[in-house]
Amino acid sequence: MRTYKKPRFLLNLFGVAVVTLWVFMIGMLVKSLHISRQSQSIASAQLTAGIDSAEREWKEIYLNGKKVGYSVNLITPFEAGYFLQEEIFLRLKLMGLASGVYTATQCRLDAQFLLESFDYSMKSGVVTFHVSGQVKDKKLTINTGKGKEKRTQVIPLANSPMMGASVGQFLKVKKIKVGDAFTIPLFDPATMAQKEAVIRVVGRESVKIDKISYGAFRLEAEMWGQLLTFWLDESGTTLKEEGLMGLTIVKSSPARAPRDLEYTGEDIDFYESASVKVDRTLPDPSRVKYLKLRVDGIDDADLDPEVLNAGRQRFHEGVIEISRETPPFQGLQMRPYEGSEEEIKIFLDAELNIESDDAAIMKKAKEIAGDEENALVAARRLSIWVYQNLEKMPVLTIPSAIEVLRTRVGDCNEHATLLTALLRASGIPAKLSIGLTYSRGQFFYHAWTEAYIGEWISMDATLNQLPVDATHIKLVEGNLDKQVSIAGLIGKLELKVLDFEVSYR
Repeated sequence: MRTYKKPRFLLNLFGVAVVTLWVFMIGMLVKSLHISRQSQSIASAQLTAGIDSAEREWKEIYLNGKKVGYSVNLITPFEAGYFLQEEIFLRLKLMGLASGVYTATQCRLDAQFLLESFDYSMKSGVVTFHVSGQVKDKKLTINTGKGKEKRTQVIPLANSPMMGASVGQFLKVKKIKVGDAFTIPLFDPATMAQKEAVIRVVGRESVKIDKISYGAFRLEAEMWGQLLTFWLDESGTTLKEEGLMGLTIVKSSPARAPRDLEYTGEDIDFYESASVKVDRTLPDPSRVKYLKLRVDGIDDADLDPEVLNAGRQRFHEGVIEISRETPPFQGLQMRPYEGSEEEIKIFLDAELNIESDDAAIMKKAKEIAGDEENALVAARRLSIWVYQNLEKMPVLTIPSAIEVLRTRVGDCNEHATLLTALLRASGIPAKLSIGLTYSRGQFFYHAWTEAYIGEWISMDATLNQLPVDATHIKLVEGNLDKQVSIAGLIGKLELKVLDFEVSYR
């Protein structure tokens, strides 16, 4: 059994959705964007040329001026389309420790650079995420896991999508000009999100790289209120990209790109850079039972008002109030849940990375909960087990309940994902909550779980809380495709404490 004696120290666990999006943007600084009626669709954007031979591009990746990684992209003509390979190497400071992230993408593209099939993997430490897929008849068939753990999911498509890594290649052969705008359907293999993007060619300007000036086209896009900018030279080669959290990517070479990635104690902490400062100190946050905050910078984010203003929260005219749930809880029920409400029953289903129907997950849930019929008692047992048996360390990869059960390592995302799967396997409806919680004078992005026991009740397996304290501010609920909307808040969210109450009972 692994225990952790300072639970509040590890609160600065950056939501994996934001990390995943940040990595995805390295491939192409576009995701969910406002659509323009003047833009061309991919189908109508006739390509004036193709790629006749293999081309490789190297890039260096910077976070607020500090080099943190590099990428290499290789595209090769293949049959009637192309074969694309992309590798990304990152070395980030997380809570004072160096952490490496490696992603590898291989995909088959048609002559329009639209996706036909792909294989994607992401690795951080001992944890690996792998997914593959194929597009056919406006359906995307997704495969996760390997061997006996292999799972298949079919996603309907409105249009054949493009991978982020191939957007640059499309623009390169399109021969862009100022005033062009392109609507591009994108697919992100890490979050399974499908979004339409609009890229606009807004002007011409000079860009300096390594003291050399290049004439370039400036392209822009907006993502949840975040401006994304990239520059292409006359031949269509990407010179520079800028986006979320001070991310900058510049053209490089095979010799230069991998250099100077050594970790130093002076590096920028990736978690800290995304934290939200607050004007007042909250003493003993685990005992805060009521919190009232003024919230600014939330308008441009793609957040569901029903999530902000439901359950333990009230949100009105820029003010949010959170009250910790108080036992005894009403409507306590037995398990498994046998109600008929469809809006509750869906949270018993297995889904991507919450593999509650997996044999190992079901066996562990039975072992922990035993024959306990009371849903609250069983939920508490499961939450305590996850808290006690997972080593708490930052992991920058996609959480999977099966993988977390195997490795017993992770941050808040891994804790919340495994607990959610164990609850569902025990017949208790459960869902993921993503938002903020307070530690050491600021708010950090965090993940926890909610379970239905006759009413929705919050629990945090990272901090061993049931219910959670009132500094937990829920912004999003759901899986990774919903969690990416958090990105619109980064660097824009402002919080002011108006009132709070602490209980020592």
